[in-house]
Amino acid sequence: MALSLAISPCPNDTFVFHALVHGLVPGAPPVDVTYADVDVTNTAAERGAFDLVKVSYAALPWLLDDYHLLPCGGALGRGCGPLVLTRGDRDPGQPDGSARPDGTDAPDLSGATVAVPGDRTTAYLLFRLWAAERPPARIEVVPFHEIMPGVAAGRYDAGLVIHEARFTYPRHGLTALVDLGEWWEADTGLPIPLGAILARRGAVDPEAAAGWIRESVRRAWADPAASREYVLAHAQEMEPDVVDRHIGLYVNEFTADLGDAGFAAVQALLGRAADAGLVPQTSSSLATAWTS
Repeated sequence: MALSLAISPCPNDTFVFHALVHGLVPGAPPVDVTYADVDVTNTAAERGAFDLVKVSYAALPWLLDDYHLLPCGGALGRGCGPLVLTRGDRDPGQPDGSARPDGTDAPDLSGATVAVPGDRTTAYLLFRLWAAERPPARIEVVPFHEIMPGVAAGRYDAGLVIHEARFTYPRHGLTALVDLGEWWEADTGLPIPLGAILARRGAVDPEAAAGWIRESVRRAWADPAASREYVLAHAQEMEPDVVDRHIGLYVNEFTADLGDAGFAAVQALLGRAADAGLVPQTSSSLATAWTS
């Protein structure tokens, strides 16, 4: 029987899963794939909608009773964190563009409306941790592709973006207020855990699934040209050079194996968030022992 798989159409996911989706991994079952933004898959996974699914690490506390966390295939790394963007001619702390009353230039969104790509995304969880002392006045959940145009048009004072936006935001006339990846790495010394791959308990052998995904990653690196047409077809109008930079940044050593540093990053993120009351407390064994 075919396994149901849900991943994003982003180049890192299609690059990683090309071989598995196309039946090129020996011993792997056929795969019925769905492409959706991670905010959609976070919600679908709560319903148990897929056998293998890409979700935000921030969503794990709601999912690990029903899913195994796999140690490969996801998005985790350094220098790849979410960005908070503002329009270059506006002060993000003052929606009317006036100077802050205290005269400082410290990042401050306390008077702002901020567009975010999902309420259980890792990007938004990192943002909430960063902005804990000065939370914005309003948060609006907005489809990812509408965030940068909305900030540029003045509909939002700031926007939280991920992935390819770090390469393309200047063309919208936007400025990076903060790189949440840099903030996280400086504060913890750990990589940024962004997207995880989960296997539904009782439906998929997690050890076998990890083997299939690792082989798919190996084949992607061994012959990058094999997946080129497939990746570009799903890249949502990204230019080839942006696609290449995207893959180069988000498909890395942690894609093949989270390792100790990767699991430590997951524990740090969920532990800090739980201590702040932002997510339910998660058993460390559920968060890190993927075959438990």
